[in-house]
Amino acid sequence: MVLTSNAILLLLAIGVGIILLALLLTFVPVMLWISALAAGVRISIFTLIGMRLRRVIPSRVINPLIKASKAGLDVSINQLESHYLAGGNVDRVVNALIAAHRANIELSFERAAAIDLAGRDVLEAVQMSVNPKVIETPFIAGVAMDGIEVKAKARITVRANIDRLVGGAGEDTVIARVGEGIVSTIGSSSNHKKVLENPDLISQTVLTKGLDAGTAFEILSIDIADVDIGKNIGAELQTEQAEADKNIAQAKAEERRAMAVAQEQEMVAKVQEMRAKVVEAEATVPLAMAEALRSGNIGVMDYYNLQNIDADTNMRSSIGKLSKDKDQDTKSDK
Repeated sequence: MVLTSNAILLLLAIGVGIILLALLLTFVPVMLWISALAAGVRISIFTLIGMRLRRVIPSRVINPLIKASKAGLDVSINQLESHYLAGGNVDRVVNALIAAHRANIELSFERAAAIDLAGRDVLEAVQMSVNPKVIETPFIAGVAMDGIEVKAKARITVRANIDRLVGGAGEDTVIARVGEGIVSTIGSSSNHKKVLENPDLISQTVLTKGLDAGTAFEILSIDIADVDIGKNIGAELQTEQAEADKNIAQAKAEERRAMAVAQEQEMVAKVQEMRAKVVEAEATVPLAMAEALRSGNIGVMDYYNLQNIDADTNMRSSIGKLSKDKDQDTKSDK
């Protein structure tokens, strides 16, 4: 059976129509438009086409809009689309607005969007406003006036302050400030036993300092979870001071010993110098004797008599030395 030209044209028209319809359904989210109409959200099909042209994913805007409408929130599609184009998370902002509306917390779309664009989780902030969060600090060490180290761990119950979420400090600042207050309280205690007996003094002192100023949180309570005794810092400091004093004394004693050794060596050098002078003086005696013989001031017999006296003196010295050695040997044998 041969098809006529009219039939062929009809088939081509049907094929082109199917292709155009497929392209239209692909480019225009008709099902999303139908879902919005079914949810009571009136939106033009051309608005969805405009989103496609502005490179906005329609589902990222329409689904949160439907959710907000069902929750009774007054949010326009332009607000959601502008927040999406700014790089925000539209679904998270709408969830935060719904949670705040259910909890009777005043939160506008502009503030929620600003918090989201600031990099904070606005939904978590709203949830924290309803259900406060507990922040646990590590062990923080402080030294009392008696030199004993006291370690304390605190649990901080905080609630998000939505008005200060933009530009407010985070958890690390709160932990640091509480740690500073704990160290200050322990350091001002005259005795570590007072801190152990009344740990609530730490929390009372810290709470009165207003540590949540400038932060994104409101401190509800500070509870001391654990208190422990650390090192005896005062004794260690005294020990180190005594060791330092000992080293200083040893250094001064070594300095004096070195000076004594130097003085001793100086005296030895002087002795050697005097001995050299004696030897030098003794060297002039034979010269003087020869000069006396030449000049006739002394005779030959006088010279021999001097030699005999010198020899006799040396002999007596040798005999005395031998007697002294025998006496020492006798005493040693006994």
